[in-house]
Amino acid sequence: MTHNGILFVISGPSGVGKGTLREALLKSTPNLIDSISVTTRPARIGERDGREYFFMDRDKFENLIKQEEFLEWAQVYSNLYGTPKQFVQENLDKGLDVLLEIDIQGAMQVKAKKPDGVFIFIAPPNVEELANRLINRGKDSQDSIVERLKACYDEMEFMREYDYLVINDNISEAIKNLEAIIIAERCKINKDKE
Repeated sequence: MTHNGILFVISGPSGVGKGTLREALLKSTPNLIDSISVTTRPARIGERDGREYFFMDRDKFENLIKQEEFLEWAQVYSNLYGTPKQFVQENLDKGLDVLLEIDIQGAMQVKAKKPDGVFIFIAPPNVEELANRLINRGKDSQDSIVERLKACYDEMEFMREYDYLVINDNISEAIKNLEAIIIAERCKINKDKE
């Protein structure tokens, strides 16, 4: 019996651990592949086209926007990033499940175009813990941390738009919960959403 794959979308506030959870899931879950984004930024040392990103120039990217070839896209500083519809759909058609880790605004764009996806909200145990994580990862300025924490309150309002909630207070428990969601979705008899 053949079946189409399932699009799993994980998102949540900045610093909640989405990337760490994505990496663990990709290692532990057979037939789950990473959604590869398109970007206009230049490749960094060690990056390869089609592995970390699909790299392309701005004109080609903008042409793909006009042709509605992205599930979602955004400008981040001076570069464009997007999730290519064709890459995702080709893998789903092969029966592979696709994992997309994305910010909340991007997830809502994807949901509008792929409402049959499985949307999982990753939440911190509390905002104080999120603040500690942002400080400890050492990637953000103090102003940026304050801005991200303010945004967190707004982003938490989107939780009700998701199918599942996973609280990332213990990484191994959060991974188990995500694996359980994937297993449950794969076992569903009727995968059509109402």
